Amino acid sequence: MSQGKKYDFSVMQDDKGWTAGIIRKVSARRTVVSKSKDGFATEAEAIAWAEETLKGFLDGQTQRNKRRDERREIRREQEAEAAAARAAAIAAAEAARAEAAEDDDFDYDDEDDIVEE
Repeated sequence: MSQGKKYDFSVMQDDKGWTAGIIRKVSARRTVVSKSKDGFATEAEAIAWAEETLKGFLDGQTQRNKRRDERREIRREQEAEAAAARAAAIAAAEAARAEAAEDDDFDYDDEDDIVEE
């Protein structure tokens, strides 16, 4: 798997002026324009806007990924705590069941031990 850029920009000239766009690579063959702006007088203005917007876009992605990582860690901790609580509840139930089984031991085979009054 190659390590290409997921986000890039493109600048094109049309009859109205220059158009800049932020491009996201969806797959190896397909790209999508995430954001675009047209009406630039020069190519330099279009490139400057595209670079600035791409930088802001990537910073936003980085912050979003950090927030998601924090939420993922919190969720993993909660799941671990819930699993530990379930295991403790199961162990307590098994211990209570074993204790109840020990208390319920009655030897029905020993008729000699029964005292009649």
